[in-house]
Amino acid sequence: MIESDPASADDLLLTSRSDVSAFAAAYRLLERPVLGYFMKATGRPDLAADLMAETFARALESIESFDPGKGNAEQWIFGIARNVLGASLRDGRVQSAARSRLGLTRLVVDDHAAETIERLVDHEEQAILRLAELPADQSNAIRAHVLGEREYAEIASELGCSEAVVRKRVSRGLRTLRTRLAGEP
Repeated sequence: MIESDPASADDLLLTSRSDVSAFAAAYRLLERPVLGYFMKATGRPDLAADLMAETFARALESIESFDPGKGNAEQWIFGIARNVLGASLRDGRVQSAARSRLGLTRLVVDDHAAETIERLVDHEEQAILRLAELPADQSNAIRAHVLGEREYAEIASELGCSEAVVRKRVSRGLRTLRTRLAGEP
């Protein structure tokens, strides 16, 4: 889940063509969902981290091909992630060609890092499960605003209600999610 306005990851990737620090900022926005994807696919934190590293190395190498007109930053990076995973499954090993070309060293995941990765992914999975338990109006508002990164005004227009109603649904839903994730009734 990207935790910023919708255009920021797109803008960062576009800016990273001339400013590598912008790519680092885009990485910080996109790393958790990509890591979660690989954890679900492999069940192994070390493999997930390795696949993620190769995905972002390939993204950096091919940054000129990013076109927000064809899909947003998250869609683009997940397309690369699917290709990295597919190639690794076909070859029976994690690809590392892009990392090698960029001069990046092999990623070593110690026990602490592996536990942290597992906790992050477990927490996000719990949040998604809890989201499905919310009333439909709150769940849909959160999906549109938080996960879909859409503006309140756009959502309100689509639903035929006021921005205040959408804000209230998001606020109530997030409050309920925080309470449930904290283990409270």
